[in-house]
Amino acid sequence: MTFKVIETFSGIGAQAKALERIKKNNPNFDYDIVKTVEWEIGASYAYDLIHHGKQDLDKYKNFKKNDLVDILSNFNLSSDGKKPMTQTGLKQMSIQQLKAILHSIEANKNLVDITSVHAKDLPDADLLTYSFPCQDLSISSYWHGNFSGIEKGAGNRSGLLWEIERILKEYKQIQKNKPRFLLMENVSAIHGPLHSENFNLWIEELKKMGYVSFYYDIDASNFGIPQSRVRTFMISILVEDLKPEKVAHINNYFSQVPSSKTHLLHVELKKPRIDHFLRLNYLNEQYRKEAIESTPNFTESRKKIFANSRVLANGQKCMDKLAKTITTKQDRNPNAGIIIHDLNLDKQKSPYRNLTPRETFLLMGFDEEDFQMLVDNNLVVSENKKFLSHSKLLKLSGNSIVVNILQEIFNELIELNNTVINPAENVIFSTKFS
Repeated sequence: MTFKVIETFSGIGAQAKALERIKKNNPNFDYDIVKTVEWEIGASYAYDLIHHGKQDLDKYKNFKKNDLVDILSNFNLSSDGKKPMTQTGLKQMSIQQLKAILHSIEANKNLVDITSVHAKDLPDADLLTYSFPCQDLSISSYWHGNFSGIEKGAGNRSGLLWEIERILKEYKQIQKNKPRFLLMENVSAIHGPLHSENFNLWIEELKKMGYVSFYYDIDASNFGIPQSRVRTFMISILVEDLKPEKVAHINNYFSQVPSSKTHLLHVELKKPRIDHFLRLNYLNEQYRKEAIESTPNFTESRKKIFANSRVLANGQKCMDKLAKTITTKQDRNPNAGIIIHDLNLDKQKSPYRNLTPRETFLLMGFDEEDFQMLVDNNLVVSENKKFLSHSKLLKLSGNSIVVNILQEIFNELIELNNTVINPAENVIFSTKFS
């Protein structure tokens, strides 16, 4: 039987990538991403390329630009992930870009806007994932006087969490089977002092809907990724239809997680090496080009960045250090780390460079082939401008989830399903010892 997944707030599809990797290691395992939900056009476009390959836009050859604008106007799309696009904004795009957006919506089975998704729109699924926006939970929002977090009815981006509650309640209203598993990912501030009351309210609402929930702060550096990135993951399991002994077994299963909350169950810690993730061979023309694009001018503010940042490599020599958290920007203070380069550039250029988008993708657990697919097929939308700009690629990786962590979590859920929830049916091939 196929493991069916709904990816809400899907981004570039870290969940799909993790499942793809599990399938590669276990040929008898299969999965199906039955729906995604993502309103940001760059993320949807990148998802399509990474998971489905080069787009075939020929099927839209008979479409006129106005036709495409009319079709896409029916979706609540965004170009920045913060505010909706207008019809005027769509009209300003090239016809090829409009075709690419429509292709990604169709190929990804993308419902686009979480606020307009209803349970009746969703196919049956074993797992629903929801990595909702973190803007209103982050430290920067606190600095700007934004304390709303995930408060119900706040009308902010992080408050979109409660759309998941609405959808799950609709399942009951229409007497439809809810997903057996839910997986949440967000910044660890979600259960900190400012937001713990609302977070606990969410856990209580899940309990009322028949779910037991377990959350952990997990660091990517314990999963083969040389990045210090702690995120909160919450696993929720539907137990309302299970016998008490199975519920007790599930509680016991997750109580085995070490108190340090750094890794899951029986997963052994892996010491990562950053030299496998940095691209320092500047004889490679593509790597050199990307390195130069990531080298800023040596302004006064960059001199401070140079003085305060973690050095990940000096020339061709990598330091035995972890990158700091990959965020949506690298030319900032603080950043994930810098590389002192030997590119022999103009004096106005900094003696250091930032991580390239390729390196940030690798540090999020994606394969180099995934990033190269974006490079090779990145649509040129106007002179000197591509659909996925340098800054957009950095943002997409910084907003994503470390694939390696998801892979281990999914292994655990599949194993739990096979050994505790549905042992007789053996509905999903065991992946635990792969």
